[in-house]
Amino acid sequence: MLKLLSFMITTLIILTLSIVLFISGKIRSDIVALCSLLALMLFGILTPQEALSGFSNSIVIMMIGLFVVGGAIFQTGLAKTISDKIIKLAGNSQTKLFLLIMILTSVIGAFVSNTGTVALLMPIVISVALGANASPSRFLMPLAFASSLGGMMTLIGTPPNLVISNTLKDAGYQELSFFSFLPVGIISVVVGIIVLFPLSKIFLSKDNKQYNRNNDGKSLGELVNEYQLSQDLYRVKVTQNSLLNNLKLSDLNIPQKYQVEILEIRRKSTDKNPFAKTTHQTFAQATTIIEINDILYVKGEFDKIVEFAKDNNLKLAPTSLSEEIAQDPTTDLRFDSIGITELVLMSTSKLVNKRVRESGFREKYNVNILGIQRSDKYLLKDLKDEKMHSGDVLLVQGQWKDIALLNDEQADWLVLGKTIEEGSKIKLNYKAPVAGIIMVLMVLAMVFNLLPTVTAVMLAAVLMVLSGCFTNVAAAYKTINWESIVLIAAMLPMSIAIENTGGAEVFSNLIVSLVGSSGPYVVLAAVYFSTSLLTMFISNTATAILFAPIALKIALEIGVSPVPMLFAVAVAASMCFASPFSTPPNALVMSAGRYSFMDYIKVGLPLQLILGIIMIFALPMIFPF
Repeated sequence: MLKLLSFMITTLIILTLSIVLFISGKIRSDIVALCSLLALMLFGILTPQEALSGFSNSIVIMMIGLFVVGGAIFQTGLAKTISDKIIKLAGNSQTKLFLLIMILTSVIGAFVSNTGTVALLMPIVISVALGANASPSRFLMPLAFASSLGGMMTLIGTPPNLVISNTLKDAGYQELSFFSFLPVGIISVVVGIIVLFPLSKIFLSKDNKQYNRNNDGKSLGELVNEYQLSQDLYRVKVTQNSLLNNLKLSDLNIPQKYQVEILEIRRKSTDKNPFAKTTHQTFAQATTIIEINDILYVKGEFDKIVEFAKDNNLKLAPTSLSEEIAQDPTTDLRFDSIGITELVLMSTSKLVNKRVRESGFREKYNVNILGIQRSDKYLLKDLKDEKMHSGDVLLVQGQWKDIALLNDEQADWLVLGKTIEEGSKIKLNYKAPVAGIIMVLMVLAMVFNLLPTVTAVMLAAVLMVLSGCFTNVAAAYKTINWESIVLIAAMLPMSIAIENTGGAEVFSNLIVSLVGSSGPYVVLAAVYFSTSLLTMFISNTATAILFAPIALKIALEIGVSPVPMLFAVAVAASMCFASPFSTPPNALVMSAGRYSFMDYIKVGLPLQLILGIIMIFALPMIFPF
């Protein structure tokens, strides 16, 4: 008995430390989860078999499959084609646009990743909103919230749904069906529309002028002006006596030595074709070798440029490009083979809290970071030691073919705008009908119980790859958010530890002793708002994993059905709107919508509270005690 008590206390200490680290964000969430798992094994609380059981859990396997299926829907352009056509039905009516965004996002979010849904629709919503002469900020936060609201409509819409279904099955109850969640999801979406319509109009209708976009997103010229790329931009010519001749850029250490950055190199063409360009652009890669007569386009303060040119026998143009553009348009930046685009860092990105020089952008992706937009501020100088934050918008430069490949890293960032289309990205639009058929068959197999849920998902994922809905297998693997997968797999055994050591029983007894005599509705409210509070600080999946066994025990102790209690856990874990960092979609729209933390409090907190109150009464009506 004493040993069990010590195990329970140790488990709670490990859990508390994990929550503190989750909240601080200084260590990646998957690493925190793995460390807690190792601690449980080292203290003998879990056997290696129990500790590793999460990696073979059906929830984890299904999540991997769903990432692949959702990735194929996006890669083939199927989701974009559908959303483009439906949103354009709104015309110039802001009310129609709001309703269509909420409904469309909810429907897509019911079947695929809510993060992917927001990433897909955000540029479209901005474009259509400006076309309707409306502020995009009014629609972007509702877009993020709708992706979470819609996730409650199906079994696969959000991980907490899979968690409670698995908990019921393990406890000997009937497994939830694909559309068991539909009534709850419909209520969530309806409440979301009713509450967000007035709140978004009152608090989120910001000035349109801050969005410097046309209907196709920011043009290349607009990006140049917005980030002041022509300011402090100079040309230096490599002379015959230059010390840079025949040297690689990586050997010169120019940014560190002079605080000067080489953006591109213009080199005389060797092509004998009279119709070919006389010069061509060369991206300033680490492996690029400087040649005689190269024109280097360099950015930096004038005195630093002068020092750089003098030290290396370079010929300096006397004025900056910004002063010459009006007189000679040929001196401006060109975007034929080298381009620029914006990326927004997601909260799950491994680059968050890393310095720019540690990002590896140039080495791994062959692109440079030219500027950072953070809220209303633009960071344009001395970027190498700047730490990157969740929601930062990065202006990157590189060859179009390399910029195109940035779309493959969906777990780390979102490529904004449509300048990416100037690259050489392989189009898979012709595979959209195939992806659509596979997804429909997967849903039908689950709805009519033709196959076990995990089998249907994995079969659909494999078919997406075999049918060519990805350019290659590596592209399919890149759609999987491995941080989320490891987090879930490592946290699942924590619930086993809490259960085995009696922690779940202690917590459930505490809630029952405090509010058990007040009736099942009050107990349901306690479960709901306890879950809702915790999910503001840690992953909604981790919260559901921790609270599901506790809710099950509470229901059994007071003699009611566990179904409404577990649904309370799933809904509360998924419906967190009061913080920009509680879910990836919330963080994703923060910069694009020009939102402050208080905007989420003003709009998200009322929705979170109202939805919670309604669910306390609605859940027992749908799933009686």
